Amino acid sequence: MTTISPRGRTELLRPDGSPVRVLVVDDEQSITELLSMALRYEGWQIRSAGDGQGALRAAREFRPDAVVLDMMLPDMDGLSVLGRLRRELPDASVLFLTARDAVEDRIAGLTAGGDDYVTKPFSLEEVVARLRGLIRRSGAADRRTESTLVVGDLTLDEDSHEVTRGGENIHLTATEFELLRFLMRNPRRVLSKAQILDRVWSYDFGGQANVVELYISYLRKKIDAGRDPMIHTRRGAGYLLKPAV
Repeated sequence: MTTISPRGRTELLRPDGSPVRVLVVDDEQSITELLSMALRYEGWQIRSAGDGQGALRAAREFRPDAVVLDMMLPDMDGLSVLGRLRRELPDASVLFLTARDAVEDRIAGLTAGGDDYVTKPFSLEEVVARLRGLIRRSGAADRRTESTLVVGDLTLDEDSHEVTRGGENIHLTATEFELLRFLMRNPRRVLSKAQILDRVWSYDFGGQANVVELYISYLRKKIDAGRDPMIHTRRGAGYLLKPAV
């Protein structure tokens, strides 16, 4: 049996029990894809747009609880988009993405009604953490505490960072823990090296795919050694974790 709780720590849900909705707006497709992947990992529903007009259309249809908004868009600037968004979604939290770190630019965004900002290049973890804080403070979501991921006889507690298999404690480094958490959050799903790099090391890591192979080997030595294997390789595709047969 496989029992999955969403990411652990504290899951955010809308008052009706449905997932939080986030709209990601950036004209760089690589950024929208990476952010969308990271936010979906939180269990949230995601919609994306590549320009201001697309963002406004998506906002009307999707009714997001939060918006990640690039300041520089091809058809209009982020401040103009924010002004129109605020008329339609006065309670939505807005996190600006900006390549401009000048104090006056940050003040302009916050004064116009933005709730927070992150400068590029950014870490995915920082964006997720800031969004969680904004959504909690806005009251748009309830909180449900759940800290344990379980796949077969493998258990991971995200609060205490304890990992056990068959009741035996397993010590992991911080990176090994994050890699295992990603695998356990996606049981029976093949995850490519690129997906793992993006999620565990973040998009600006700049490392090579062989670091994934290295850490998978570390995990296997600790999780699978002397036991039926749970971590499997799909040649040319990636890796997956599933309960032992």
